[in-house]
Amino acid sequence: MKPQRLAVLIVLLFFLVMGNPSFGRATAQDESLNIVATTTQAYDLMTILADGVEGVNITGLMGAGVDPHLYQPTESDIAAMSDANMVIYSGLHLEGQFDTVFQALGERGVTTFALAQPVKDAGFIIGGFTLSEELTNVDDPHFWFDPRNWEMSAEALAAELSEQDPEHADIYTANAEAYIEQLQAVYEWANEAMRTVPESQRYLVTSHDAFQYFGAAFGWRMFSIQGISTQDEAGVGDIQGVVDFVIENDIPVIFIESSLPPDTVEAVVAAVADEGHDLRLGVRELFSDAMGERDAFGGTYIGMLAENVYTILQSYECMGVEVSIPEWPEDLLPTPPEDLLTVECEAAA
Repeated sequence: MKPQRLAVLIVLLFFLVMGNPSFGRATAQDESLNIVATTTQAYDLMTILADGVEGVNITGLMGAGVDPHLYQPTESDIAAMSDANMVIYSGLHLEGQFDTVFQALGERGVTTFALAQPVKDAGFIIGGFTLSEELTNVDDPHFWFDPRNWEMSAEALAAELSEQDPEHADIYTANAEAYIEQLQAVYEWANEAMRTVPESQRYLVTSHDAFQYFGAAFGWRMFSIQGISTQDEAGVGDIQGVVDFVIENDIPVIFIESSLPPDTVEAVVAAVADEGHDLRLGVRELFSDAMGERDAFGGTYIGMLAENVYTILQSYECMGVEVSIPEWPEDLLPTPPEDLLTVECEAAA
């Protein structure tokens, strides 16, 4: 979508708002609570916290494999937000094309909630880097990759929902408490699993810089072709820098991300091969800015995180690194599908 097209949609939002005096509020005739969630992670969290609450309508804007850095709101997105009581988004400019929309909503008194805000307020946001000269000293928006950050987001969102819908505050609070226990369980499982790889071999090389929080949480070092935003375009020098890093550190595996084209990663693999070294693709794509399909294991936050752990460790195992993946906790949901627990190493070739 061209900038002019986005400007037209912003004007459309303005007129929808001005023409609807009940915009952003439930009416006496309609007591439903309409929630719009931008990213797949935001949608998943909202559905969990609203479980058991009648009259909550949740609309998710982005689907599996969608890059939120580049996603621009459509006319249907604008219409959904114009009917919403509350818009939940990730924040830290992850949804960079929505900034003007969020501002317009806020100016009209519509509740907008950034899931990153409680994490930033607590001081757990990591500084990032970008290849763009216009953006420096920016916050890394991928905060959710540390489950302890996601706990703060869940607790804060439950509190906000309780203010918006006090009649069901007890349900939101109880759902958040139960979910936080699950997040603590998946953190403990993932932490034990990821640290079975020898420390000297804990390198994760990916398409773009989405995994700094993941690495900090589980003791791994990150290296990527692009910066924290996929709006940055990697050049020949960026690719060669990764090639040199891979060879110097004897890194056996590089990972494609589900929401990004594989071109730059494949270019690194080819360049490493040209220099006489072996670099394999991971046994699966990693989930980064977007989760999987909603009805799949990787379409939940817990499943997304766990599938990444399985994918990373199985890929390293296929390259001869000794790893040990602990049993999945019986009370941790959802349960991984059987086809995720084992892998044919030849698939990594």
